[in-house]
Formats: sequence, C-alpha cells, structure tokens
Amino acid sequence: MDESNGYRGWDLHLIAGKPTVHLIHLWPQDAIKVIAKNPIPKGQWVHVFVTYKGMGNANGLKLYVDGVPVPFDIEVDHLTGSIATSIDTHIGRRSGMGAVFTGDVDDPVFFNRAITHEEVGHFANVPPSKVFRQIPAAKRTPEQRKAITEDWLRANDPVFKNASDTLATLEKRKAQLDAAIPTVMVMKEMPEPRDQFVLIRGIYDHHGDKVQATTPAFLPPIPAPSNRLALAKWLVSPSNPLTARVTVNRMWERLFGTGIVETSEDFGTRSSFPSHPELLDWLATDLVAKKWDLKALWKEMVMSATYRQSSAVTPNLLARDPANRLMARGPRFRLPAEVIRDQAMAAGGFLAEKIGGPSVHPYQPKGVWDETAGLNGNLRNYKNDTGAGLHRRSLYTIWKRTAPPPDMVLFDVPSREICSVRRPRTDTPLQALTLLNNVTYVEAARGLAQRILTEGGSTAQSRIDLAFRLVLSRRPVSAESAIFVAAINRETARYQANPKAAASLLKQGDLPVQKRDNPAVLAAYTLAASTLLNMDETVTKR
Repeated sequence: MDESNGYRGWDLHLIAGKPTVHLIHLWPQDAIKVIAKNPIPKGQWVHVFVTYKGMGNANGLKLYVDGVPVPFDIEVDHLTGSIATSIDTHIGRRSGMGAVFTGDVDDPVFFNRAITHEEVGHFANVPPSKVFRQIPAAKRTPEQRKAITEDWLRANDPVFKNASDTLATLEKRKAQLDAAIPTVMVMKEMPEPRDQFVLIRGIYDHHGDKVQATTPAFLPPIPAPSNRLALAKWLVSPSNPLTARVTVNRMWERLFGTGIVETSEDFGTRSSFPSHPELLDWLATDLVAKKWDLKALWKEMVMSATYRQSSAVTPNLLARDPANRLMARGPRFRLPAEVIRDQAMAAGGFLAEKIGGPSVHPYQPKGVWDETAGLNGNLRNYKNDTGAGLHRRSLYTIWKRTAPPPDMVLFDVPSREICSVRRPRTDTPLQALTLLNNVTYVEAARGLAQRILTEGGSTAQSRIDLAFRLVLSRRPVSAESAIFVAAINRETARYQANPKAAASLLKQGDLPVQKRDNPAVLAAYTLAASTLLNMDETVTKR
C-alpha cells in the first residue's frame, strides 16, 4: 500500500482482532473496505483468506476464516480505479508508516486467478462444503447453501464448471477494462443545498439577503428541485429558446463565415440584430424537433440552395449586398488555422485519423517556448514527436496558453487565455510565407507529390488532374494545366542540374521519401504541389 499516493494498493490486517481488507485506488472516495463481524480467536493458528473478483464493489469480495466464508460489515464500497501499485508487498506492516503486527505469520500465498470455495478449504485443510454440511440444513445461511451447491456442481457438472470458469474470465477482463478507463473527478449533489446569501461588498462572511438559485424573470423557470440535473434539462428544454438559437447560429457561422446574428458571442441587448430572424427561429425549432441531431442539421444546411450557390460576385450583387448579409451569393472566407493544416496533411495522404489520446508535439520553431516556459517550464527545450505524433489533427496539438503555436497564431487562432467564441480573420504576407516554407506544409507538398506520382498515371497532365481533384475537388482548366506542366518541366531540368538542391528540399520533414522516385522529378512535383496547396482557392471557403 502506497501511503504517499492516496494509500493506493491493498492490505489485509486486524482491527480489534477482526480481519479487515482494504482495496484502494484513492482513499477514501475510490476504495473498498470491509471488516469481519467477529474477531478471530487469540493464541492459536487461524487460516485467513481473501478472494476478490475485480467487480469494483464488495459483492465481489469474500473473506474466509479457517476455510469458511464469514460475514463482514462494509464501510466503503466504491472502487472504480486500479489498485495496482509499484510498492513492494510487506508482511507484518504497511510499506511505510503504521503499527507493526504483533503475532506470528506463516505461509503467506498470493494468487492471480479465481479461487473456489473448495480450494480455499483445501488450503485451510477444511473443505467449506464439508464444514457447511455439518450445519443443520435449516440453519444454513443462503451463502452457505450456495457454496455447497456451487462446489458440488463444479465437481459433478462439466457444463456448470465451464460456465463458472468463463464467468470468472469475463469478470477479470471487465475489471481490466474498467481499470483502463481514466478517472474523472465529478461533483455530487448535496442532499440539501447549502444556504446562499448576497455578499455585502463581496465579503465572504458579510451576509445579506438569503437567495436561491433560479433564472432571470424573463426566462422560463428551472423546475424543482433546483440542481444541476434540472439545469441541464432546462438548457435543452423546448420552452427555452436560447440554447438552440445560439447553437444553430454558431453552426451557421462555421459554414457561412458570419452568423445569422453576427455577434455570435453575444445574444444580449448589445448584440447585432439577426439578418434573418425567421430563419434563426425555424432552424432552432427544427433542431429541437430533430432531438438535437446536429449531424442532420449540418446536412440540411450544406444541401440548401443558399449554401450551394456560387460565390462569384457581380457589380449589381455587390452594390445591393456588399457584406453578403442577405446571402446574395455563396460564402467565401479564409479557412481556420486548424483546417488549413489538417487539409494539407490529408492531401499529402498522411493525416493520422486516430481519435483521442494525449496531446502531441508537432513541428515548432527552435527555442519557441524557451523564454516563455521559464527555467523549469515543462515545454522548455521542446522536442517534436516522431512518426504519427507529427501528423495528428491540430485538435491534439499541445498548447501553452501564454505562447500558442506560432504557425497557428499567424492564422488568427486564439491564445486560449480567455474564452473566444468568434475569431477575427486577417490576411498578411506572413501567412503566405508560412504556407510556402513551414516544414509542415513543405512535408505535405512532398506527400502530395509522392501520392500523385504513384496514383496519377504516367503523364504530367494526368498527375495534375489528380492533384486538383484531391485538393480542390475539381479538374484544372486548360490554362492552369499548361502553367503547371510547364513549371514541372522547368523545375525538373533545374533539379537535374542541381541534385543538392533537390536533396535539400526532399529532406524536409519526417515523412519517408519513396526511393523509387527520381529525386529531381519528385522535387519538381513537390514545388507544384506546394503551389497548389498555397492557392487562394485552397485556403479559402468559396
């Protein structure tokens, strides 16, 4: 038992002569504790044995004295985490503190498998079923009758024995699965809410009027009892229009660049008036009617004629709707930082689509966090991951709030020091320089080049066609094809004359280089792919 780590581990000891068992992940909130109802006799050898099925509660624990199950009192019964610990097993005392056992201990044995009643009796030289049979049938407890029945069935019924062994195996696997689930700290409702008061001038011990949790008068009231569950139900109640309206407005903003209410972070008295009030009401009502099925609402939005119309603008439309608030044309806006990075890696064919897991360390400029991390900061001397960790979606990038990733900041990602619902959008030369020279995007261009050389046929024209379809979901027009083919031929000749330049370009990033590709050809196609990934059409929703 590791006392310094919430007493994690287990023990078997005596309290006032009563065998007592702890199974602990974190004491006392995540643990099991049972105490035998009766003490063991003094001055004689007693066989004490404990079994545990890994069920996370005291029902999976049995306590035996001289081979016979004994009743016990349950003091703590809520175990969800693992009891595994690196502390060595100690006999006669705990690992560190605690009193030393006074008495004699002999023949301690540990098992990592299920132990039957019959085996416990064998270890104690007293078969439990034999002991129980000496008790008159009318006086046997249900547990004693069950033990006799199970021991007989295991000895005489192969089907029962096989089912019992299977159950023990499944319970062990379930316990292992439960132990692998991370522990999440949650709050529990109090039986009665604590009295709350208005604090005079904010002083915690200077109480004013007593108050109760409720909503402002202009909103629907929270049904009793006024607790967290009631608040959660109130948030998504059909009688509360705010949650659905805010949700669909943010969804609209993601697709169209600007919400129906432009101030998506503010629906109060200072907010912008909705450009289409009836549409906002209808979408909110529809979301509730669809039982908050966001996927269905996304589908409805993207399949609408409004979303699918062209983003091309005419002088007449520009004069009538310059900011496109009336949706006279399709939306057009620069994509968020995370989407730009992820789509580049996806086009390169190496975006890791694994879901979940710890944060990853992608490429960052050298020494970027040495100053802001302080002398002992955990991101000082930053080292990027290798392999799949470099190519996880941007969602999983490790984040330092005082110094977010520079390549993300250039594309207006918030620092996360404060809540930011609506991001600004800027266009600067540094963005173009990042897309051309940052190792992530150079590597993505090389991945795309390798992909089109492998899958795009044998001609430059067919390869350019595939590249356009992968990145822009369309085929190039003849003028675009001509420009790209001419550039590839020109750069291939240049790299054939300068192999070192080709090698220098191809060594950027951790992605392996396909050895069968001609370095000069691969370098030329890498530049073509980089040009394609940097086109305005690529980084702009249009």
